[in-house]
Formats: sequence, C-alpha cells, structure tokens
Amino acid sequence: MKTSFRRKVAAISFAVLALSLAGGGIAVAQPSAKAPQEAVQPAARGTNAQPPVTAESARKAKAALKANSTLVASTNIVVVNANGTKARGVGTVIKYGAGQYEVQFGQNVTVGVYVATIGRGDACCVPPSGEISVAPRLSTPNAVFIQTRNSAGTPTDLGFHLVVHLP
Repeated sequence: MKTSFRRKVAAISFAVLALSLAGGGIAVAQPSAKAPQEAVQPAARGTNAQPPVTAESARKAKAALKANSTLVASTNIVVVNANGTKARGVGTVIKYGAGQYEVQFGQNVTVGVYVATIGRGDACCVPPSGEISVAPRLSTPNAVFIQTRNSAGTPTDLGFHLVVHLP
C-alpha cells in the first residue's frame, strides 16, 4: 500500500509540474511596430536648465531676506495654482513660462529639504496627472525652482503643493 501511495504522489507531482510549465508560460511585452519611438524610449524632455534670474526676482528675494530673520528649524508650506497665483501658505510665487515657477521665502533655504506634488488649490476634485521637479533656485538662496509637466513630458501649467523643511 505504501508503494502504490508513493507512486500516486509522484505521478500527481509530475502532472502538476508538467501542467504548470505547459500552461503557465512567461509573457513578454514587446513594443508594437506602429508605436512611436517616444513610447518605446522617451526622448530627453527638453533641458533641465532654469531660466535666468530676472532683476525683479533678485530684488524681491533680497527684500524677503531682509524682512525676516533666520529660524533655527522651520517648515514652509505653500499651495500654488496652475496660473502661478498663491492659493495659501507662505512665500512669493513667480511664474516664468509653461510649467516653470519660483517660490521665494523669507530665509535661506539652500540647506532645506524640498518636497512637491501635483495638487489643486481648492477642495474640489482629483488633480490632473503629471510630473513635478523641484530644485534650489540658482543664484537665489531663499528660493526654490519648480517645473511641472503633463504625463507625456510636455511642460504644462499644473497646480502644486510645496513643503520646504529647514533643519
């Protein structure tokens, strides 16, 4: 009886293995011949260069630094609408071009941590999908530069939420 039971277990094990291998195959997605090259390998999404600092931007940044004292640790939060107007929070917003924003604060933020996400300034609806990048603003120690793009990588005006934490 033990011998027949062992044979049955072995036969069932091999059957399960065979069915798994035969029916379970591995699927590999391959790009369609008709797909545009961008879909297969995204092209460079323009330059990652910031626009030059304007005289007005530099003047506002210096005035903001003079108006406020440096804090030991702080968190600055600002919500910006797609058109570059501030919905709420602290800071001055400057809109340069499609999807290009600068947010200035009252203290040096170069050693801060920047976190941004696409978002709306009001309590309605889910924001559109897209991409956002944030970096220190070149030549302006109290500002952060933000770029927004749609999901295809085209610079697009999108609202966002920005948090700058200073240690």
